[in-house]
Amino acid sequence: MEGKKMEFPEMLKGDSLTRIIQGTVFGFMLTAFIGFNYAGWTLEATAEKVANEKVQAAIIAALTPICVEKFKASTDAKESAEKLKATENWKREKFIELGGWATFAGADKVNLGVAGACAKALQVVNN
Repeated sequence: MEGKKMEFPEMLKGDSLTRIIQGTVFGFMLTAFIGFNYAGWTLEATAEKVANEKVQAAIIAALTPICVEKFKASTDAKESAEKLKATENWKREKFIELGGWATFAGADKVNLGVAGACAKALQVVNN
């Protein structure tokens, strides 16, 4: 056994080694392609973005009815409804924001998504 060198198997020599490396690289790329495009793999940043969008949608869905009720319960609800109806569509979100109906306890600013959804909901109710 002394002096005898260990030899690599034939498949790890020459062209065979090249094919193994090519197959490994191709297999990795195919696995990554299938995983990210069809198996639902995502990067952390993508998952975080999707989670934030779902949280925002849930907040809007939960707070919009409260905004609508605040609007209807205001002392000048009829007058505000007429003003809202007369306001151009693209300015209604700002109208709700300025009226304070989309501002909630504990929030330091208006949620513009809630203001927009509230304006749309009131538009449906008032038509």
